[in-house]
Amino acid sequence: MRALFLIDGEHYPPVVLDAMQSVRESMGAEGIAAAFLGGTEKIKEGTDYGVPLISGKDPVSAVEKALSEHEVDVVVDLSDEPVIGYRERMRIASLSLAAGARYVGSDFELRPPELRDVSTKPSLAVIGTGKRVGKTAISGYLARLLAKEGYAPGVVSMGRGGPREPEVIEGHKMEVGSAYLLEALERGAHAASDYYETAALSRVITVGCRRCGGGLAGEPFVSNVLEGAEIANGLDTGITVFDGSGAAMPPVAVGRRVLVAGAHQDPEYIAGFLGAYRLLLSDLLLLTMSEEPMASPEKVRGIIDAVAGVKPELRVIPTVFRPRPVGEVEGLRVAYVSTAPPAVLNKLSHHLEERYGCEVVAASGNLSDRRMLARDLDAVKGVDAYLTEIKAAAVDVVTRRGSDEGKPVLYCDNDPVGEELDAALLELARSAMEDYTAS
Repeated sequence: MRALFLIDGEHYPPVVLDAMQSVRESMGAEGIAAAFLGGTEKIKEGTDYGVPLISGKDPVSAVEKALSEHEVDVVVDLSDEPVIGYRERMRIASLSLAAGARYVGSDFELRPPELRDVSTKPSLAVIGTGKRVGKTAISGYLARLLAKEGYAPGVVSMGRGGPREPEVIEGHKMEVGSAYLLEALERGAHAASDYYETAALSRVITVGCRRCGGGLAGEPFVSNVLEGAEIANGLDTGITVFDGSGAAMPPVAVGRRVLVAGAHQDPEYIAGFLGAYRLLLSDLLLLTMSEEPMASPEKVRGIIDAVAGVKPELRVIPTVFRPRPVGEVEGLRVAYVSTAPPAVLNKLSHHLEERYGCEVVAASGNLSDRRMLARDLDAVKGVDAYLTEIKAAAVDVVTRRGSDEGKPVLYCDNDPVGEELDAALLELARSAMEDYTAS
C-alpha cells in the first residue's frame, strides 16, 4: 500500500521517523513521499525522512503537488495544529479522496466512495450539495434536452422514498397524471418521489431507486442503484443520466458530472468541508437561485471566486428557476403550490401569470410541511385548479384534495435559465459519448 505522509516542522524529526516506521508496521503502508506542511520550531536543515520531501506555498498546495506527482493509496496525516487546522484538513481530505486515496489520521479515516463501473452506456450524473437546490429539476431538464437532440436518454433516479425493487416507468409512452399518481399512492408508493417527477414532467424512461443515509463524501449507506443501473443497461436508451439525492451521489462511475449548488447556501458548504471533493469530481457547476432575494450579486461572485480557489478550471453557470406548467393553464384561476421560499413566491407567481396567462389566486411554499400546507389550502377560495410541483406532499395532500373537490390538478416543473446553459450541458453529453466510443 503506497502511502503519502503529511509531516510538519513542529515535531522533532526522530519522532516523525519513528511514527512513519510504526505506520509501516501497523498498516503495511510503504511510504513513497512526504508532504511538508510547514513549521520550523524543531526541524533541522538537511533532515532526511527517507522519502522524497515535497513542499508548497502552504499545506494544501504541498499535498496537491504531492498527489499530482505520486499515485498513492493512503494519505497518512502525522501533522497537527498550529501548522494545520480544521479547514485545511477538510481540503486535504477532498484532495485525497478525489485522488482515490484514503485519508487517515490518529483518530479518523475517510475513504473515497466506491463508484462502480456498471453502466454499459455513455453516462452522466447530476449530483448536489444538499436538499432543495434544484438537482432533480436540473436532471429533468437535462433529460428533456438530450431527448430533443436525439440522444434517447434514460434516467436512473435515487431518492429517500424510492421503491424496494427498482421500478421502470415508461414516461415517454404514457401520461403520468394525477390519476396515475393517486393509484401509486394507494399502492403504498411515495408517489412524489423523484422518479415519478422525472417520468411525469420530462416524459422519459425512468428507473426509480432508493437510498438511505449519506456519508460525508456522498456515498449512500444503503441503495439499490447498482441494480437500477443494470436494468438501465437493458433499456432501449442511448445514454443514462444518474440523478443523485440531496448531497448523496449515485455509487456509479460515469463519464461526466454536473454539480448543482444553491447560491442561497453557505459558501463553505459548496467550496469548503467535503463540498470541495464534489467540486473536484465534477465537470460543470450550476449555481441555482442566483438572484435576489435568495442571493445578492456579491454573494454569487464570492461563491464563484471560492470555487475557483478549489478548481480554477471548473466552469460555473449561475442560473435561476422559473415554473413551467406541464398542462394548459391559460384563463384558469389557480392555487400554486411549491417548495419555493416565501421570498420568491410572488416573483414565480407573476411569471406564471405573465408567461402562461393564468391567474394565481393563492400561492403556498409549504409542500414540505403538511400541517402548514393544509392550513394554506383550507384558506384557498374560488380556484379552478391546483398547480403543484411533484414534491413532498404534492400527491397525498394536493392531488387528493383536488380529486375530492372535483378540481383538476396540474403539475408544474421548474426550468433553469442561465447563459449558455444548453450548450454547456450538450457539450458534456457529447464528450461523454466520445469518451465512451473511444474506450
